[in-house]
Amino acid sequence: MKFTVARETLLKPLQSIISVVEKKQTMPILSNLLVNVTENTVELTATDLELELIAKVNLDNVAEPGRLTIPAKKLFDIFKSLPEGATVEVKSETAEKIIVKSGKSRFTLSGLPANDFPSMETQLGQVAIQVSHKVLATLIRKTHFAMAQQDVRYFLNGMLLEVSEKTLRGVATDGHRLALASEEIEGHAGVNQVIVPRKTIMELLRILEPNDQSLSIIFGTHFIRVAMTDLVLTSKLVDGRYPDYNRVIPTTGKNILIASKDALKQSLQRTAILSNEKYRGVRLSASNNVLKLMANNPEQEEAQDELEVAYVGQEIEVGFNISYLLDVINVLESENVKISLTNNVSSILLNDPEDSKAVYVVMPIRL
Repeated sequence: MKFTVARETLLKPLQSIISVVEKKQTMPILSNLLVNVTENTVELTATDLELELIAKVNLDNVAEPGRLTIPAKKLFDIFKSLPEGATVEVKSETAEKIIVKSGKSRFTLSGLPANDFPSMETQLGQVAIQVSHKVLATLIRKTHFAMAQQDVRYFLNGMLLEVSEKTLRGVATDGHRLALASEEIEGHAGVNQVIVPRKTIMELLRILEPNDQSLSIIFGTHFIRVAMTDLVLTSKLVDGRYPDYNRVIPTTGKNILIASKDALKQSLQRTAILSNEKYRGVRLSASNNVLKLMANNPEQEEAQDELEVAYVGQEIEVGFNISYLLDVINVLESENVKISLTNNVSSILLNDPEDSKAVYVVMPIRL
């Protein structure tokens, strides 16, 4: 096996897939990349047995075909350390010995047989949709923060992706708040729901570009595949039944408050200074175009702030985790935030007044 490539041509795909390679592996070969070379392409594969990323690179020069595995981090560090514009030659005569040369630099790496590299046996379904990078990236960006982390209810440690006739929907919840975003897609028959693991969602958020380039999402019973032009991500799914998110979304919040997003954000950040470090609680009190914010802590310290808002309704006072409110405000794109309140003990609904495609539910806390 032998191929020559410009440093930058291989460095970007290496950056895209290197995070899948775990630092501490029970199987040594999982620290390696599978390198599959044909006459005019190089295919790099990384996996942790739950998630697989394949990057494809087109070569300018004809290569000698072959398959082997190379230590992932060492290869990445070599390419990263070489000067810009460098030409790199990678060759091997045996699977156990790989030579990387560039200018006067030469590196000899120890590989492992390609046949030992695990492949993900996937039985993908017939449900496939086409969306742009931007659509999927936006959907994930607007919802990912509400996923649980290491919850015993394992199905919450991921995101629900639901595809129906003309809609792709993302839902995330940790039991204390819920984020839901929808994007229109081209016509599709049937309804399909899958729970995508947290790590996979975070990888997608990292590698997706905010452009109109098309990608395909293929839904299977146990796997999901996202195929881009030069990257293919395949992931196992979380096995479980996701809660009925429609039951969580309040429908009775008729007391509507409209506030400046930036002003509310700054007020929350100020009030948070003297909030309880453990519970991060803030008490919101809405009445006659005024929103009061109050927080205190075990040291008997208090913070109060007041905002002018658009609100005409019953006087409502309710407590929330400041971090949950700030997470929502940080992903809203308009200048204002709309908050729908029901009473002193119910969840609130937050959304962009100009965009109904994303809604957020935050449960109250006792203060």
